[in-house]
Amino acid sequence: MNPTDMTAVELVTAYSSGELSPVEATQAILDTIAERDRDINSYCLVDRERALAQARKSEERWTTGYSKGLLDGVPISIKDIFLTDGWPTLRGSQAIDESQPWNVDSPVTARLREDGMVFLGKTTTPELAWKAVTDSALCGITRNPADPTKTAGGSSGGSAAAVAAGLGPCSVGTDGGGSVRIPASFCGTVGFKPTHGRVPLFPASPFGPLSHAGPITRTVEDAALLMDIMSLPDPRDPTSLAPTSTTFRGEIGRDVIGLGVAYSPTLGYVTVDPEVRAIIDRAVHALDTAGLQVTAADPGFTDPIDAFDVLWSSGAAAMLRSFPDGTRDKVDPGLGKAWERGEKLSAIDYLDARAVAADIGITMGKFHQTYNILLTPTVPIPAFDAGHDVPPGGDYTSWPQWTPFTYPFNLTQQPAISIPAGTTAGGLPVGLQIIGPRHSDDLVLAVARFAEHVLG
Repeated sequence: MNPTDMTAVELVTAYSSGELSPVEATQAILDTIAERDRDINSYCLVDRERALAQARKSEERWTTGYSKGLLDGVPISIKDIFLTDGWPTLRGSQAIDESQPWNVDSPVTARLREDGMVFLGKTTTPELAWKAVTDSALCGITRNPADPTKTAGGSSGGSAAAVAAGLGPCSVGTDGGGSVRIPASFCGTVGFKPTHGRVPLFPASPFGPLSHAGPITRTVEDAALLMDIMSLPDPRDPTSLAPTSTTFRGEIGRDVIGLGVAYSPTLGYVTVDPEVRAIIDRAVHALDTAGLQVTAADPGFTDPIDAFDVLWSSGAAAMLRSFPDGTRDKVDPGLGKAWERGEKLSAIDYLDARAVAADIGITMGKFHQTYNILLTPTVPIPAFDAGHDVPPGGDYTSWPQWTPFTYPFNLTQQPAISIPAGTTAGGLPVGLQIIGPRHSDDLVLAVARFAEHVLG
């Protein structure tokens, strides 16, 4: 029984039976982090002493027959974007003062702590989570466990790489344009972006309604359990949604046979790598054969990259404007350019971009009246060489150009999940994206669980 290979659900089962203790599981994972992470760089902070102290308290609870929560004693890593009491939250930036007090939990870390989970440490992010790969001057380059010469994706690349490499069964990330789903696709994990507001955020993200938080796991079942923990409302987020009337873990086994599903391999405007297209085509055919009623159909909107860029650059400028003088000289050059673009935008530019997002949302609302679910590739290309913001030698000049399947659904605030669909001839993972209407998080997870079984 190797804890580094076990899912969160398997660990809880082993704790309950007495076959394994939280201390044993935590120790084994910490030892593996010490051994393997020097080659991957998925963690920017590991707190061995605190993790083992939390594990010992959990072990006492299990020994006395009382577990604190759904995943009591399960080790988890936290993207270094979430405030965590006792740990600095530097967000991959040299411009943030590490010496300030760090005594607040964000809603996500508060809920995980209340559940009794064991905090292993914080995972790497590009500076201020601004791009779709994970590297920064502060923390260096995070690499893909499937091939360390390749990127893990981003901006939650540290979380996805840690889960894929056996450096913890689950993690939590943020997603403002694909930042949970992109690294999940590249690393071969499950990455879920719920409906906006389903997981509360504090402080409020400068990227506003683009921003979501969600789990990165090895299985859909683990993602559902984490959603049950993290989705409780928090008064610090005025956009947080009311509690659900059911549990996500209780809904993932629902019958989805016969569900009306659309497959759009290009969204009508994306150029997809032939090998990625072939892998996704095979996966979709398998799902159709297994009982989903799949129809080829495009949603009917054009590429909203310009509107996304306005919202993203505005958020970057709003965030960085509050930083100390001299910050511009310290930040990632690409982030600095986004900052400069954002400073030149007007309120009308912002509102026009929000109108584009609303129009796409209306289009998708109508689309989902015919099709319950939309399937696409998660990313149109496999992971490329680490240390680059865009695939070297190509025509891409910015990260949204190579992530056209993910950011539209941040504009619409819909739930979307990436699950493993297969691997390239070179062994690089490829993800299938499953998208549902707003507030259909339970349906998206149920279809993902069905697909996971079919494709597994």
